[in-house]
Amino acid sequence: MGKYKRVLLKLSGEALSGDKGTGFDEPTCVSVAKQIKALVEDNIQVSVVIGGGNFWRGRSSETIDRTKADQIGMMATVMNCIYMSEICRSTGLMTQVLTPFACGSFTKLFSKDRAHKYMSKGMVVFFAGGTGHPYFSTDTATALRAVEIEADIILAARAVDGVYDSDPAVNPQAVKYDTIKMSDIVEHQLGVVDLAAAVLCMENKMPMCVFKLNEKDSIINTVSGACTGTIITVD
Repeated sequence: MGKYKRVLLKLSGEALSGDKGTGFDEPTCVSVAKQIKALVEDNIQVSVVIGGGNFWRGRSSETIDRTKADQIGMMATVMNCIYMSEICRSTGLMTQVLTPFACGSFTKLFSKDRAHKYMSKGMVVFFAGGTGHPYFSTDTATALRAVEIEADIILAARAVDGVYDSDPAVNPQAVKYDTIKMSDIVEHQLGVVDLAAAVLCMENKMPMCVFKLNEKDSIINTVSGACTGTIITVD
């Protein structure tokens, strides 16, 4: 199917909520699971990070302590990963959810060796709970886990179909990039990923593809080399 042996799929929480904006849109989630299954059946090792924006955005709260707000956000990602893990299992996939902190029997603690072992057995591994620390976004967690497990690329599936020179929701004349360097994203403050995540990717030469989740077979097409989004290079 594609040139990659191991990918990390970053799903935005909002994208999983479909048009509702909150919670889950089950047909969307089932479509994602079926595409993940197609990758696994093609012997591609798949891991997944999911944002928590369909439940909670800690930085938008002006009432409670930032650390506590971020902890709520981490738990939102755990809920998302457990849900998507079960949706994947309903298609016949084997899955594991790993977190950087103990969640009783709900998840297992993250370690690189454990992640490698599960993926080598054809399991889809979900990295929930972010980095386990406040002040780090799921973008940073995505970059960190991708580097740790030596993924070939980060597949960032979002509600927007790529990287633009300005916000397309505000500027209808915004221009989409087919390819762009991560350093240019940082220099022009395009806001695709936060600075910590961008630096991690640049220092460790971790490429990324940003594409729209809610297009037919978008994940499969991206892995197959038919990405309609934006390729972010780090060379």
